[in-house]
Amino acid sequence: MEIIRPGLLTSVQDLGRYGWQKYGIIVSGAMDSFALRIANLLVGNNEGTPGLEITLMGPSLYFHQDSLISICGADLSPTLNQEPIPQWRPLYIKRGTTLSFGSCRSGCRAYLAIAGGLSVPQVLGSSSTYLRAKIGGFAGRALQKGDLLHCHPPSEKVQKKISSYLTKNKNFLSTNWFVSRKILPQYSSKPVLRVLEGSQFHSFPLESRKNFFSNPFLVTAQSDRMGYRLKGIPLQLSKSLEMISTAVGGGTIQVPPDGHPIVLLSDRQTSGGYPNLAQIISVDLPIIAQTKPGEKVTFQKTSLAEAENLYIVREKGIRQLKQIIDMQ
Repeated sequence: MEIIRPGLLTSVQDLGRYGWQKYGIIVSGAMDSFALRIANLLVGNNEGTPGLEITLMGPSLYFHQDSLISICGADLSPTLNQEPIPQWRPLYIKRGTTLSFGSCRSGCRAYLAIAGGLSVPQVLGSSSTYLRAKIGGFAGRALQKGDLLHCHPPSEKVQKKISSYLTKNKNFLSTNWFVSRKILPQYSSKPVLRVLEGSQFHSFPLESRKNFFSNPFLVTAQSDRMGYRLKGIPLQLSKSLEMISTAVGGGTIQVPPDGHPIVLLSDRQTSGGYPNLAQIISVDLPIIAQTKPGEKVTFQKTSLAEAENLYIVREKGIRQLKQIIDMQ
């Protein structure tokens, strides 16, 4: 697969680099891990196989060999040889075709999985690109024009599927089935994100807590894979806190002195010293990952029991989808 046009920010990502945060090495990985997991399952890969994370303005990719692909996540108007193609389903494409992306219709990040997976070296057990440290992925950086990515051969089962398509003359073939919307996160341009109380939640006065839950926050242009900076009614502490840095995770919402929250995401630091107001629950992390700068988010308090139940329901849905795909 050759990069004809790299797009705004296209990088290799898997599910992250775990086990190294105690040494100051961040997790990285796909911002919308749900979309990457489903994209991989649709082409017969393991859920954590490295694929491409494509942000807002997508690339143009030339395929030098027949491939089985899937595209999940944001709708960035994908086409094959200028012919629109569907998402959230397997697609067989023939060698010599060009996959391109156009305008951003919804969401922020699309994920491209290829049967067999991208052949890139692992660094500390992961192929995820950490852009600031220049490790992982393809040469530790975002993709550029002229880059040539190689793929591992697909499984024997997938190879048989591809072989059955070789006599067809179309640019691509897709299945007549696709991922049901019932299993998808509640993607929205005005999402309501469910949160748990953070460790310093009660250090904020009642008025600030009410403002946090009753008013929307704007996702500013100063947002990236490390974190989303939000702007709204400033949230102030009841009194100044002398804090030592503590561990943070994906979805941790910290409040710096200016009162405007920061949502920590995939390229977050390993610890933080700002007050921890709240924690976005895991099933809603894909939703914030698909929110664009300029859109607004609101927060809704939930319980740990509800967060755990939602997580279990989602994982059961993914497991059932995997079983159905394996039967095809």
